[in-house]
Amino acid sequence: MLVLDLPNWFWLALGGAVGLCIGSFLNVVIYRLPRGMSLSHPPSTCPGCGARIPAYLNVPLLGYALLGGRARCCKMEMSPRYPLVELLGGLLGAAVVLTRVLPDPSLPLHIGLAHFALYLALCAGLLAAAAIDLEHMILPDSITLGGAVIGVVSAGIRPEVSYLSSTLAAAAGFLLVWFPFIWLHEKWRGFPGMGLGDAKLLALAGAWFGGSGVVFVLFAGATQGTLFALATLLSGRRFQEPASVQDERRQFMAELEAAEGEERAELERLLELDPVLREPDGTTLGARIPFGPFLALALVELALFYEPISGAAEAWLLP
Repeated sequence: MLVLDLPNWFWLALGGAVGLCIGSFLNVVIYRLPRGMSLSHPPSTCPGCGARIPAYLNVPLLGYALLGGRARCCKMEMSPRYPLVELLGGLLGAAVVLTRVLPDPSLPLHIGLAHFALYLALCAGLLAAAAIDLEHMILPDSITLGGAVIGVVSAGIRPEVSYLSSTLAAAAGFLLVWFPFIWLHEKWRGFPGMGLGDAKLLALAGAWFGGSGVVFVLFAGATQGTLFALATLLSGRRFQEPASVQDERRQFMAELEAAEGEERAELERLLELDPVLREPDGTTLGARIPFGPFLALALVELALFYEPISGAAEAWLLP
């Protein structure tokens, strides 16, 4: 069977439905992964009181609507992130079908399904990584390095890269950030200029889309991040650090005050190396804006629109 043997409406319905379900699971990932909790146990529970959430209230979008945005058990207000992530998951599922499956209807059915699963997994992982970075200012290794491994392993059934170019570009993407922005910056200023998670995210870009993908993601991410920072500056507003980051800093400083001897020396060393552990200077220009979401956005753009982006780049470089 070929992709064209199944009607377009089936593919779109499949993409939207699977994307919505994955979006619901991503909410679990976003909440539990940075807290070091199991993603499978216990089953879905209320973050306010710990009560079990029945299956019928876990239906994407519908559950939030039925509850009016409040937990049934303790009436805790639910974050609008929950329906937003579910909706974005559904939209990403449909977008993957439209851009990675239907444009090549002559693909064998199993290859079409593999492409759908791979690119939706990539986009979903990037959505989770962006949300976690916005809330905790960290990029989990299980998403960045795990995604890079999947990119290398799947290179043989995707059109963008070979196994060799995928592996080399992943290493190059990591070094492109690590050497100047982390290693050299730390030698020069005493602390890294970018997070190690950003370097791992560039490795993921290389594993999936080769060297050109690394360059696009870095520059597109930087451009979009700069535009956001300028818009924030011109609006007179400041980027507020997430509450979780402030809580983690207070906990760290309390541990530092109580520590003695070698333990205190180690915590002081961590304080010097990690700028997030230090209080921001309170100015708009000094605001700490996580770079990961902008890199992730550029990666999603590349995943969905690889052909037109690569075509435009070639036309610009080789007029």
